[in-house]
Amino acid sequence: MTTETTTLRGGQWLIEETDPPAVMTPEKRTEEHALIGQTAAEFIDGEVLPVAERLEAKDWTLNRELVKKCGALGLLGTNVPEAYGGVDLDKISTLIVSEQVSRYASFGATFGAQANLTILPISMFGTEAQKQKYLPPLIAGDLVGAYCLSESGSGSDALGAKARATKQADGSFVLSGEKMWITNGGFADVLIVFAKVDGEHFTAFIVEKAWPGVSSGKEEHKMGLHGSSTTPIILQDVKVPADAVLGEVGRGHKVAFNVLNFGRFKLGAMASGGVKGALGEAAKYAATRKQFGVAIGTFGAIRHKLGEMTAREYGLESMMYRTAGLIDAHIAAAADTKAGDASPLLRALEEFAVEASIAKVLGSEVLDYVIDENVQIHGGNGFVRDYPAEGHYRDARVNRIFEGTNEINRLLIPGMLMKKALKGELALIPAARALQDEIMSPSTSMAADEEGVLAAELRACGAFKKVVLMVAGTAMQTYGQAIEQEQEVLSYLADLVIDAYTAESAVLRAIDAANRKAPDAALHADAAAVFTHEAAGRVELNARAALAAMSEGDVLRTQLAALRRLMKVTPANTVQMRRRLADATVAKGAYLFA
Repeated sequence: MTTETTTLRGGQWLIEETDPPAVMTPEKRTEEHALIGQTAAEFIDGEVLPVAERLEAKDWTLNRELVKKCGALGLLGTNVPEAYGGVDLDKISTLIVSEQVSRYASFGATFGAQANLTILPISMFGTEAQKQKYLPPLIAGDLVGAYCLSESGSGSDALGAKARATKQADGSFVLSGEKMWITNGGFADVLIVFAKVDGEHFTAFIVEKAWPGVSSGKEEHKMGLHGSSTTPIILQDVKVPADAVLGEVGRGHKVAFNVLNFGRFKLGAMASGGVKGALGEAAKYAATRKQFGVAIGTFGAIRHKLGEMTAREYGLESMMYRTAGLIDAHIAAAADTKAGDASPLLRALEEFAVEASIAKVLGSEVLDYVIDENVQIHGGNGFVRDYPAEGHYRDARVNRIFEGTNEINRLLIPGMLMKKALKGELALIPAARALQDEIMSPSTSMAADEEGVLAAELRACGAFKKVVLMVAGTAMQTYGQAIEQEQEVLSYLADLVIDAYTAESAVLRAIDAANRKAPDAALHADAAAVFTHEAAGRVELNARAALAAMSEGDVLRTQLAALRRLMKVTPANTVQMRRRLADATVAKGAYLFA
């Protein structure tokens, strides 16, 4: 088995086994982690939630005040060196802060545009002069930032932007265009703007809102996130100095994609925080709401919902902490790093871009599932504004669009894995060939090599990974370079990867809890088992659909027979497991493992 503190390549988990103690889990958080979490929680509870109605009424002055208070607590600079006013914490701390600020989603959006999309690109790609000028006031909250990438005609196709920067004889630029759906657009001071130099070279710029020709359009009338500002940003012949280029001319894609990688990871963390909040509301309501003379939390149908909500959050949270640990380990392994050098973080974000996309897709979809069930548990009360459930429902929907749509991220997940394989960075192709030889052997099965806590579920996770290799290998053989055009197959494959990574993360965490003899180890095991057994059904269905899209006749029948041999997962009594999870959740009135 491998140790994840030394196995630092993205996707390596897919072709190697991992020792449970090596995986980062929430239970391994330090006192420093607890302190930053407490600070963020107290800020949201004490400063943000009490004024939510004023924020919903679009009081942007108040929003700016909250950003400044957030900065004073050090929450905006968790990923920035101290030399620029940051606190330079690990990515576990970043995850914890993101979980907390998401409990009021509108401020979570404001915070994300500031900390993730403005501060981070300047920190990673800015010159020393740019860092000294912009980072301290942004981190303190004295200035507010916004990220201007999307346009009306180029949402997912960011590199197709029409905004134009015309280079002048003195080295400056004249910038023209219109950016759409810009968070913080109504009151931002500093803008990260992407445009094509001379209509060709995609480039990032730091633009100040006060410069002539820069203006905000009208506030968008949105489905949710009413407490955040979203406007167009209009650029009319804006004179931009030569030293406003962020990174290099023609290299704006490096800025955009690396920032999006981290943004996707953080969106997964924010979604996890939102799930915990909604799950707590559902549990408390189920404990007090009575029908037919008893609390609805005693009904089997409601217990099923609460148990499933808990298991899905357990999988999401396990995957998020595992990924954060991998990123931190990759950064820590960087040799001879100078103070303030952003290259280790950049390399880590590129290395774990697949896992970041998994975090984004899984987080947004688990959140959608949980807030939908929260409304259902509330019944009619969930559909009116007297209860917060309907607001969560509206606010969460955009997460499947933010940071690259889930459809785009589903294409990226297998696409990036295959590119790593073709570059020799991930031994995916040899592993797929070895699996093909194994499948042709008549002894292929999920025989019990060992027993113990969650032994069957751990074997199931191994089978999931083999199914990924089987489908990916078939796709590469069938389509070759044309695989990028087969979006349906890529999407099936992405879902296989997501389930494989998440189920294994949950099972490894639960085994570690059992090995440590944690008091709630049995509930850990229930949550991991429920997620894994539900994933087994999805894995088999997605694999069958993908194989049927690529093969037919005897070839398909042979592949399906091999799939059945790999996926010999004996069903477990997940009804009883969900009941135990639900009863403990209702008793606690909150997510069990917080």
